Amino acid sequence: MILVEILIAKIILAAILTVIGSIWIDKLYSNCDELTFPEDISRRARFRKPILFFAMIFLTLTGDFWIIAAIFFLVLMTVTDFEQYMLFDAMTLPFAAIGAVFAWQNSILMENFIAAIVGGGIFLLLAIISNGALGGGDIKLIFALGFWLGAENLLNVVIFGTIFGGLAALFMILIKKKDRKSFFAYGPYFALSAIYFLLK
Repeated sequence: MILVEILIAKIILAAILTVIGSIWIDKLYSNCDELTFPEDISRRARFRKPILFFAMIFLTLTGDFWIIAAIFFLVLMTVTDFEQYMLFDAMTLPFAAIGAVFAWQNSILMENFIAAIVGGGIFLLLAIISNGALGGGDIKLIFALGFWLGAENLLNVVIFGTIFGGLAALFMILIKKKDRKSFFAYGPYFALSAIYFLLK
């Protein structure tokens, strides 16, 4: 009976987080004048709530507050980057701030701060060199992930995210959904890689 009650509680929590997350995303969209697909919001968001719900179910299984907080933000950022090719400051900056508190509590703030600065700085340089192939949201995401992951795992996230993002881009080109000049959202692949290393 206790296990059933725990399961029900987790399902309810997942449903609440799904609603909160979806409302937050809609609010961000409504206040943004620079969406990539402003006329296509409903169609691109048609699978959002089921995806969020199953992700939140998985999230509630961890039981660790910090991991739950991190994955909540990463899932929402994955959704917005897939839907609109955008990572919002309203998500990346609180995510970085909570990550800094997490690092401070675990006595790794200075080393993770250095990882955040170096990672964010390298991505800023890459964005300049690539003439905007990487967006400001990607830079801030990598900066924020530095607080959560430290140097070694941040490097792993960049490697994994770049590989899987590149493979996804190649696949889209091969099936002619994109061409070489098209914009690709790499944020989700960094975010999903980060979730793996947070849980590892």
